[in-house]
Amino acid sequence: MKHIILALSIASLLLSCKGEQKTEHPLDHTIPKNDPTGEEWISLFDGTSTEGWRAYNGDTLPPGWVIEDGVLTFNTELGLEQDYTGGIDIIYAAEEFDNFELYLEWKLPAGGNSGIFYHVKEGYQKIYDVAPEYALIDDLGYSKIHDLTDYNLSLGYTENLNELKPLYRTGSDYAMHAADPSQKVLHPIGEWNSSKIVFTPQKVEHWLNGKKLLSFVPWDDAWYEKKNSDKWKNSPDYGIYKTGYIGLQDHSSPIWFRNIKIKKL
Repeated sequence: MKHIILALSIASLLLSCKGEQKTEHPLDHTIPKNDPTGEEWISLFDGTSTEGWRAYNGDTLPPGWVIEDGVLTFNTELGLEQDYTGGIDIIYAAEEFDNFELYLEWKLPAGGNSGIFYHVKEGYQKIYDVAPEYALIDDLGYSKIHDLTDYNLSLGYTENLNELKPLYRTGSDYAMHAADPSQKVLHPIGEWNSSKIVFTPQKVEHWLNGKKLLSFVPWDDAWYEKKNSDKWKNSPDYGIYKTGYIGLQDHSSPIWFRNIKIKKL
C-alpha cells in the first residue's frame, strides 16, 4: 500500500510541476498611474486605441498605421533607401509637451528604419526640418540591404559610402549627436527594445534598453555650432521650438510600437 501511495504522490507532484510550467503571457499595456516620485504618466498608446494620433500636416491616421495584437503597427512593404522620397509621418496631436520623459518599446524588421520625433511643429514640408529625432534603424543589416552611396554623398562623405554612419545609427540624436557604442545594448532584429528620451533645457538624454547613450545641452553654443555646420545648416527652424508634438516616422519600413507613455518634467 505504501508503494501505491508513494507512486500516486509522485504522479501528482509531476502533474503539478507540469501545470506550473511558464507560458508566454499576453502583452501587458498597463500604464502605472504614478511612478515612485509621484509624477503622473500619460499614456499616448495603450494598445487599444489610436485616439490622438494623425498624420503630420493631416487630419486622419494615414493608411497602414493599424493596431495589431495590441501593437501600433505600420503595415507596409520594406522600401529601399535609394528609392525613398519621403513618407507620411504621424504625430500624437492631442497635446504638446515641453520638458518630458518619453518611454516606448519598439522593434524593426531586417533593413528597417524609423525614428521618434519631439517638439514637432506643423506647417513644414518635412517633419525632420523642424523636429529632433531619436534614430531607430537596423544598425548591423541596413547597409547590406540598402544602397547608401547617394545618401552619404549628399551629406558630404567621400569614403566608405555604403556605410551607415554613427550619427544615423539607433539611439543617436539624428545628424547631431552619435550614440555611444560602448553603452549600446541593441536586441536582435525582431525582438523588442525600449527607448527613453529625457528633455529639459539643462540636458537631453537618449537611453536604450536601460543604458544611457548620449547627453547634451540644447541650444548652447556647441549645439548651434553642430546645427549650423552640417545637415541642418539650411533648415533654420530645426530644433528651435521649446514645445511641440511627439511623432513617429514612416521611412518606408514596417515598424512596431507599444507601451508609449510620457511624463511631464
